[in-house]
Amino acid sequence: MENLAEKIALTAREMSAEIDRDRRLPDELVARLGEAGLLRATMPREVQAAELAPGPALRCAEAVARGDASAGWCVSIAITSALLVAYLPASSRDEMFGAGRSVAAGVWAPRGKAKSVDGGVVVSGRWPFCSGINHADMMFAGCFVEGQPVPSVVALPKDDLRALDTWNTLGLPGTGSHDCVAEEVFVPADRVFSVFDGPTIDRPLYRFPVFGFFALSIGAAALGNARAAIDDLVELAGDKKGLGAKRTLAERPATQTAVATAEAALGAARALFYEAIDSAWQASHNPDPVPVALRNRLRLAATHAARTSADVVRTMYDLAGSSAIHDGSPLQRRFRDAFTATAHFQVNEASRELPGRVLLGQHCDTSML
Repeated sequence: MENLAEKIALTAREMSAEIDRDRRLPDELVARLGEAGLLRATMPREVQAAELAPGPALRCAEAVARGDASAGWCVSIAITSALLVAYLPASSRDEMFGAGRSVAAGVWAPRGKAKSVDGGVVVSGRWPFCSGINHADMMFAGCFVEGQPVPSVVALPKDDLRALDTWNTLGLPGTGSHDCVAEEVFVPADRVFSVFDGPTIDRPLYRFPVFGFFALSIGAAALGNARAAIDDLVELAGDKKGLGAKRTLAERPATQTAVATAEAALGAARALFYEAIDSAWQASHNPDPVPVALRNRLRLAATHAARTSADVVRTMYDLAGSSAIHDGSPLQRRFRDAFTATAHFQVNEASRELPGRVLLGQHCDTSML
C-alpha cells in the first residue's frame, strides 16, 4: 500500500494548483485514493478493509503529503476516523461500512448536544474543522448526551448534515475542513458510543492509543510536507543565482550548512516518530493497556514532528528568497501548509505541556494520551 501511496503522491503534486484553487481534492485524486484503499486503511477486516498497522498507515499519509499536504492531511484524517468503525456494534458497522462501502470523516470534540429518545438520540450541533467532508460518506461527531457526564460520538450520514463554506485559510485549503451542522437528527442507539468505553473489536490496532493516533496523523502529514520542501529547495538551488552572484545557491556554504542542518533535524524527528509508534505497537499486542510512558512518547513525538517540520519548511522558504514569495511557488505552498498544520490543537506549542508534566512526575489526567 505504501508503494501505491508514493505513486498517488506524484498525481497529487501535479494537481496541487487545482487543489489550492478549488479548496478540495479533485474527484480523480479521491478516486485513486479510494481504489488504493487508503481512505479506509485502518477499518477492520470485517468490512473488507486492510486493518493496516499504525506505522504503515501513517507512512502512507506521509508519502501522499509529500505530493500535496492537503491530500496527505485528508488521508491522515480518514485513517484516524476509520479507527472508530471498530467502536460500533457489528450490526451498524456492517450496515454503514460493510462490503467496502463508505469513507469516514470525524470531529470528536463534543460540539453537539443530544437527548435520549426511544431507540436512540436526537442530536444537534455545529462541528468545525470537518476535514475531508467533501468526499466522506459518514461523519463521527462528538456530543454530550443529556444526563451523561462522558462525551459520546454519533455516526451520522453526510446526507443528515449541512456543510457550510467556512474553510478559507492560509494553508491546507484542499482539506475542505468546513463546519458541518446537524439539526434535530435522529441517531439509532447502535450508532452512539463513547470512545472511553473502548472498541468492540479487541485486536492490536484497536488497542493502540486512539488519541495518540490522532496526534500522530497530523505529524505524518507535516513530515511529508517538510520532506518535499527540502526536495523543492534542492531542485531550485542547483540553478538559482542571486542578483550579481557568481555562485548558485547550492554552491554557497551558508546554504549547504542550512540544508544539512535541516536534513538532520527532520531525520531525527522522523526517527523518534516511528520509534515511538513501533514501541506502542508492540505493547498493543498485549491485552493490558499501553503504558502511560509509551502513550506519552507518542504525543511528544507527534508534536515534535509537526513543529520540527514547520521549522524545516521555514528554513527552505528563507533560503529560496524571492523565488518562494509568488503564488504558484511550491515552497510558498509548503510554507503556508506547514504553519496551518501547527495551529492544530494536537500539535500546537501548548500540546507539549501534558507530556512535560508526565515526564516531570506531576499529577495530571492522562486519559487523553
